[in-house]
Amino acid sequence: MNTHRIAVVGGTGAQGSGLVRAILADPSRRFEAVVLTRSPDGAAARASAQAGAKLVTANLDDRASLVAAFAGVHGVYAVTNFWEHHSPERELRQAENLAQAAAQAGVKHLIWSTLEDTREFVPLTDTRMPTLMERYKVPHFDAKGEANAFFTAARVPTTFLYTSFYWDNLIHFGMGPQRNAEGQLVFALPIGSRVLPGIAASDIGACAFGVFARGDSMIGQSVGIAGEHLTGDEMAEALGRRLGEPVQYRSIPFAEYAAYGFPGADDLANMFQFKHDFNDAFVARRDIAHARELNPGLLDFAGWLKRDGAALMRSPEAAS
Repeated sequence: MNTHRIAVVGGTGAQGSGLVRAILADPSRRFEAVVLTRSPDGAAARASAQAGAKLVTANLDDRASLVAAFAGVHGVYAVTNFWEHHSPERELRQAENLAQAAAQAGVKHLIWSTLEDTREFVPLTDTRMPTLMERYKVPHFDAKGEANAFFTAARVPTTFLYTSFYWDNLIHFGMGPQRNAEGQLVFALPIGSRVLPGIAASDIGACAFGVFARGDSMIGQSVGIAGEHLTGDEMAEALGRRLGEPVQYRSIPFAEYAAYGFPGADDLANMFQFKHDFNDAFVARRDIAHARELNPGLLDFAGWLKRDGAALMRSPEAAS
């Protein structure tokens, strides 16, 4: 049997590590995992190597290193991490490097982890939503959506994978329930009564495995994935069951969220407004049934809470 090599950009990160685990767990051994990393001596990279993945040193800012890393591989999982540097321009350069390197190396199937370019829905002249960095509405969305064109122009055989809100953000991004001054747990998000498509970060990579497994039939397709579509009230109810005490959902204004002032707060406030104002289109793109076909082990929110919710059991700090 011919085993195809899959180069996984960000193979030690939230999305890529899920794909690496899926490749290594496949009893048919259809693929070989090649983890691209800047830090081959890091703990996560060493763990991947010990599990059976091959490590290759590469840097998204160095196109030549990507060309070398992609040599001889069949597939590439391509993802960029806006939150590492908060620069959409750098993210665009990295995406172009990925597209050009894949084309030069003759990659047969690439999955580009992408998001909507919100400027197609909300032009920069539209005052309903603040314009950020002079060129963007939701920088971490818009750069990925704009970068889609690089892969098309380079004629790379690409599947465009549209991801959803990581439920892991409730643990790692400070978005989980917090205690108010009265000691009550409050889950606050600026999403109103709209539904929020969400997914376990690890399931993104598992869905990508399903795309690679289906092969050429997926090339040229745009695929949206989610584990469940839930309102804030529904998420709060599930959180309360997991935490063993009531959790109240509070919908906060977009401007209030932007004023929190942490790096990227204005970006995330606009993101939630986009998901709120264009909820029907955003939700429709993310088909749960199709995601489950790609990844039969897909978790819903309750399943994610059962598996990973222990980290939320630590008593949240009182809100300042």
